[in-house]
Amino acid sequence: MGSDSETEKSVKDKKKMMALAPISKPLAGKKLCKRTLKLVRRAAESKCLKRGVKEVVKSIRRGHKGLCVIAGNISPIDVITHVPILCEEADIPYVYVPSKEDLATAGATKRPTCCVLVMTKPAKGELAQEEQEKLKSDYAQVASEVKDLASSLY
Repeated sequence: MGSDSETEKSVKDKKKMMALAPISKPLAGKKLCKRTLKLVRRAAESKCLKRGVKEVVKSIRRGHKGLCVIAGNISPIDVITHVPILCEEADIPYVYVPSKEDLATAGATKRPTCCVLVMTKPAKGELAQEEQEKLKSDYAQVASEVKDLASSLY
């Protein structure tokens, strides 16, 4: 019984990897992907998240800082090719995750999402001190791992 679901899972994982765009670098591994999506979920709960290409680009151009998480299975790829360049110019760490569906689920939306920007401060209002500290510690951990991953590529 258990082997059927395991083979089904591995087939789904292989399909996700086949749909990845060739520019999806640095791609998060399983562990980093899990941590990143957890961070996105926490940021969505505390309203520190910008969803979609338009919102992310607008926020980066306005000077907001954070971690940019981009889905690797976007088609057509031209939709997101400019986002990593903007991130590099603004000195914002970015990482690719394999699935836009998983990114949307973590970001608390029903529609698949191309990219999100995780910020440490909410756009409006204030966060509780304890919640903000949790978000900042998670953010710091994931951002440092992403920077290490990016530096090992280049």
